[in-house]
Amino acid sequence: MNPLSHVAIIMDGNGRWGIKHKKTRNKGHKAGLKTIENIIAETIKKKIKYLTLFAFSTENWSRPKKEINFLFNLLETFLINKIDDLQKQNIKLKILGDKKFSLRLNNLLKSCEKKTLHNNKLQINLALNYGSKSEMINAFRKLKKNKDTINEKNITKYLQTGDIPDPDILIRTGNTMRLSNFLLWQISYSEIFFEKKLWPEFTIKDYNRIIQKSRKIKRNFGNI
Repeated sequence: MNPLSHVAIIMDGNGRWGIKHKKTRNKGHKAGLKTIENIIAETIKKKIKYLTLFAFSTENWSRPKKEINFLFNLLETFLINKIDDLQKQNIKLKILGDKKFSLRLNNLLKSCEKKTLHNNKLQINLALNYGSKSEMINAFRKLKKNKDTINEKNITKYLQTGDIPDPDILIRTGNTMRLSNFLLWQISYSEIFFEKKLWPEFTIKDYNRIIQKSRKIKRNFGNI
């Protein structure tokens, strides 16, 4: 069976779930937090070392300002309330993306990263204001600045995920079959699972079904 060290998830469908069940997108974003907590707990249980969650893309700034403000306020509240729990559970938090937020949120994100820096049971990579194309452009700029040879190893080194293994599997909920500018370099050999369920509907049972299926897949990496 294939060992799993890194799971990446595009958590799609919060807004649609909120409209369907609560008549407001914001209720869906709030409901999605419970799913996040469940998946984190199960990831620890399965002894998977890395979990990358796509929370807010560089393209999401085109959404209504009220929704964006609600999302960031929700994130602030979540981190303030949960950072001690993450610390107690030996969880490391790393932010992927450009920290171009309010001073309050930037300071909170930096504080959470610093507080959990040396934890090693699980590393959660939270992708905020993240876009894979932008990440790769920045990697090439660093490569050029340092006058390094252009090769796969050096490009990988300058990505924000350069010090961790690539995802073994990518899960996208929400019945949408696209990658949405997420970890395009890193998922070149990841097994991809598109789920019909919206993120607040995604359960531990669904997660385990995917994990079990992925562990039975023969991964050839171009070989026979």
